[in-house]
Amino acid sequence: MNEELSITSNLDISIWGLILQADLVVRIVMLVLLFLSIFSWSIIFEKITKLKKLNKKAKKFENDFWSGVNIEKLHKSIENTPTHPMEAIFVTGMKELASSTTQNSSSKDISIIEKRIEKAMFSTMNREIEILEKNINFLATTGSAAPFIGLFGTVWGIMNSFQSIATAKNTSLAIVAPGIAEALLATALGLLAAIPAVIAYNKISTDLNRYSGGLEIFLNDLSNILSRHISSKK
Repeated sequence: MNEELSITSNLDISIWGLILQADLVVRIVMLVLLFLSIFSWSIIFEKITKLKKLNKKAKKFENDFWSGVNIEKLHKSIENTPTHPMEAIFVTGMKELASSTTQNSSSKDISIIEKRIEKAMFSTMNREIEILEKNINFLATTGSAAPFIGLFGTVWGIMNSFQSIATAKNTSLAIVAPGIAEALLATALGLLAAIPAVIAYNKISTDLNRYSGGLEIFLNDLSNILSRHISSKK
């Protein structure tokens, strides 16, 4: 009994102690989960910050656009240096308008020009959204895979506990505790990586859908304005 108490008192059950005492496989599992967590948080902060800035820029640009300023003058102020997707869509539309319009065009040609401009703007919008969505799927992958990776570490830790019992032929706490503690820590790290990733993925996806919806509304409005502009030139 005294020997058991002595062994138990020598065990380091702090988180850092458990990591240092853990089996090699469990350590690898913990490192993988730590990497997933760190990379997920970097994506979360980057995307949330970027979307916040883009929404502010889009709001300011829309205010300028609907303030009654001449669209050609607005285009010249931006030229080839759009700083956000809405400006990129606007510049694309204006460039396509300039390169597609001709002095002698039939009504059929006008329809073709309008479709060409709209296609070009949609292509730009899709490209910009694709850039914004980069690495978002990593959050979904982390949210679904991290608990199972942690579960693998849990199973491995419990297996170590049973092997320790079989080897020592002793079911004392000193024999069982390290493996069980490793198992629980692996489970906790798995959940720690998964829960924020899932919550952030849902939030960022919703914000992205809302932002892309705003871009599409602007694109349709711009398409109508450019259509009237083409008609007035004929």
